[in-house]
Amino acid sequence: MTAKRSLLSGFGGYLPERIVTNDELATWLDTSDEWIRARTGIAQRHMAGEGDTAVSMAAQAARQALDYAGARPDDVDAVIVATSTPDQAFPSTAVRVQAELGMTGGFGFDLAAACSGFIYALSMADSLIRSGQARSALVIGSEVYSRILDKSDRGTYVLFGDGAGAVYLTSTDEAGEAGILSTHLHSDGRYGDLLFVDGATGQHDKPAHLRMNGREVFRHAVGKLSSSVDEVLAANGLTHADVNWLVPHQANLRIIDGVARKLALPPERVVVTVDRHANTSAASIPLALNEAVRDGRINRGDLVLMEALGGGLTWGSALARL
Repeated sequence: MTAKRSLLSGFGGYLPERIVTNDELATWLDTSDEWIRARTGIAQRHMAGEGDTAVSMAAQAARQALDYAGARPDDVDAVIVATSTPDQAFPSTAVRVQAELGMTGGFGFDLAAACSGFIYALSMADSLIRSGQARSALVIGSEVYSRILDKSDRGTYVLFGDGAGAVYLTSTDEAGEAGILSTHLHSDGRYGDLLFVDGATGQHDKPAHLRMNGREVFRHAVGKLSSSVDEVLAANGLTHADVNWLVPHQANLRIIDGVARKLALPPERVVVTVDRHANTSAASIPLALNEAVRDGRINRGDLVLMEALGGGLTWGSALARL
């Protein structure tokens, strides 16, 4: 009997209408377009409007993913939302998305792993499908980072944007090479103070803001991401030359370029959205994946490598053949 595998069957994304350029930030923040581009590769970002929430954006991305797959909300067994910026402590973003989609069955939960959240959530959904606990799953990254940024801190405020991305996984036990080949997760809490939010729900006297030691995060990023890439390829008996596309977490163009060089991948085989989206945390990989699938760059049969590092520190990788 052939083991169950998870197929990437649907893709979706949502970006708020409001676009904020570097030049607009420079009108009130001590920065410039040149300074931001040189250090990050970012030219603009989308920021949530009054009607945008983690739930509403996640639901929009989920609908697109289901439409792509020709599926209905009733077909979904599990909803997993990776987010560090939920609208409420509880109920979870995932069950609110269930309600938005009109689902009355299945189950949902949130997962918090900062910028690595989508890789973690993809791994959880894949495990549920492989074990037979779910036949299908919506895996969503949805973030409203603009609401936890310190407007006086140019070192972090220029880096982040808002948005949501989703994939729809389905189960198959038919022979074939398509599907998620493996996922690999890591964390090291000793580095938790390099990237964190200095508050929590209930601390009304202290607004929560994102804090980051950018130099140290950068130092860890390329090394840990490169080793994670090597790990997932070795686990599947593959080499760098076998990879058709790298879809990395979109944190910083210099980090993306560093990992691509380690893989010996030319720029035209790396999906980059950080210039237009900035860092959308758990939403960045599914947003980039959705864009590249829909514009025809990534096609069925392509081997796609995904990797991310985020606060925790957390990091991980996933390898899938579409």
